[in-house]
Amino acid sequence: MPRSVKIAPKIDAKLYEELVSVAKENGQSQQFVLERPLEHYLHNVVPLQSMVRPEVMAAYRRSNEKYRELYARLSAPLES
Repeated sequence: MPRSVKIAPKIDAKLYEELVSVAKENGQSQQFVLERPLEHYLHNVVPLQSMVRPEVMAAYRRSNEKYRELYARLSAPLES
């Protein structure tokens, strides 16, 4: 069985209440409900973040900042 450690991060009270409720409704421990998204983040999201070359990400961020208003208008729903 994997070793466990006790942690005490501060989290949003509303999210914590939702976590407790979901765990209870599904018959799961709070530990289980917290560990699944952590595992997903660490094993799936973090590795993908390092796949983009730093200079490409920097160019994307500059473009995003420069054209933020245009991107917002382009992503807005069309008026009927």
